[in-house]
Amino acid sequence: MSNAATRHYLDYNATTPVRAEVVEAVARAMALTGNSSSVHAEGRAARAIVEEGREKLRALVNAPVNGVILTGGGTEAIHYALNGTVKSGSVKRIFVSAIEHAAVLSNASETSVPVEIIPATQAGVVDTDWLRARLADYDAVREGAFLVCVMLANNETGIIQPVREASDIAHENGGLLFADAAQAVGKIPVNFVMSGADLMAVTAHKFGGPIGVGALIAGPNLPLHPVMRGGGHEQNRRAGTHNVPAIAGLGVACELASSSIEKAPQIARLRDMMQQAAQKAGARIWGGDMQRLPGTLSLSAPGFPAQTQLMTMDLAGIAISSGSACSSGKTKPSHVLSAMGVDEALAACAIRVSVGWNSTDEDAQAFCREWPAAYRRVLERAA
Repeated sequence: MSNAATRHYLDYNATTPVRAEVVEAVARAMALTGNSSSVHAEGRAARAIVEEGREKLRALVNAPVNGVILTGGGTEAIHYALNGTVKSGSVKRIFVSAIEHAAVLSNASETSVPVEIIPATQAGVVDTDWLRARLADYDAVREGAFLVCVMLANNETGIIQPVREASDIAHENGGLLFADAAQAVGKIPVNFVMSGADLMAVTAHKFGGPIGVGALIAGPNLPLHPVMRGGGHEQNRRAGTHNVPAIAGLGVACELASSSIEKAPQIARLRDMMQQAAQKAGARIWGGDMQRLPGTLSLSAPGFPAQTQLMTMDLAGIAISSGSACSSGKTKPSHVLSAMGVDEALAACAIRVSVGWNSTDEDAQAFCREWPAAYRRVLERAA
């Protein structure tokens, strides 16, 4: 068993290690005094940091000019996208894919409009054939415009979703498309304009930035009701004093994101190393034949409950998760795997292993050594 003092962090999809350059940028900004809305020199200096961070994010994802609305993170951006379009009167119905992050599913259910679930295929991809057929008879003039929610990359399986196709279907039938890109930005190339999305959520802590800052990317002239009111921040689109240090960190993380994207082949090699070891030990891999994020591995080990796997690996000095970190404390099987038609007992034995920009061969090797050995012990006891 590994020395527990030597930790191996394999939970990058929950949050990534913060880059040293980001920590330095945050510390420098924290040492400054000034409200970014003040007109004096100190306020202007703070504002310059905010606008620099905004521009770096805009450049990273090819967002339109004035299209970056800074938020307190991905969940707020999701809340704003759904509630902002509904409260503006521009959306009368929401279609949400069955494999969306819980923040999208729960926020959709809290709006005042009907919500329909777009099923997923057994391969873990949103069913665009279903969406096309459902919208073929949809009368946007009579029933009102609608919003389709399809994530760019699934947070549990890592499977890349057909956002461009879904956006084309939505637009052809008079609707809008929102893409949760929290897991994708900084890991694979993301182009807001080319994706066809009208709205996109981003959060910094998924690609080496600080927790507590993100953005909603919005297309030009898109009506959005400000769901946070107070001052006139963000061109009256999101009230609240800017978190200048976090925005400074966001900007640096965006600046460094290209180096992570360039490392995708090396990151995928670590994932595949762990996948092969798990498969050899008897695991079922979810999404292994699909286009995935380079660092995401989803697997089930029959007879080895997810929570037991987490505790066993933690004692061995390895950090993994049983799916979305936001719901890892729940005992209910993954809604993503359930939407894929995975048996409940098998879904209850699913874990997520994720690596990224700072992962090493030693991290992957630790998993390859400890996890198969732990599963072997489980199978021997059951024999």
